[in-house]
Amino acid sequence: VQLQASGGGLVQAGDSLRLSCAGSGRTFSRDTMGWFRQAPGKEREFLVAMFRGNTGTYYSDSVKGRFTISRDTGENTVYLQMNSLKPEDTAVYYCAAGQRTIMSTIQREIGYDYWGQGTQVTVSS
Repeated sequence: VQLQASGGGLVQAGDSLRLSCAGSGRTFSRDTMGWFRQAPGKEREFLVAMFRGNTGTYYSDSVKGRFTISRDTGENTVYLQMNSLKPEDTAVYYCAAGQRTIMSTIQREIGYDYWGQGTQVTVSS
């Protein structure tokens, strides 16, 4: 069972990127899917979650209005569309999957059972 994150790269401020998180080994269509990021010297930061059963999404204030999470059930893949990127968005981005739905839990690493390996996003000014 594995999550594979991809799509990172070097972009300029104001550009867009779409990250992908492909699942393998089992379907993740019934999982709560989350995206986190970790900048050098900082703790891992919650960004967004899509609740299991596609019952809703929750965005952190830092990305609300700029980032969008989506899911392609047939491809067993979750996406993170990132627009209007800023230099402070520079980080390693991680996807995660789990069964929890409690708001306080899905914003924390402990709320997830599976993690992708991370993909680097670098935004230059």
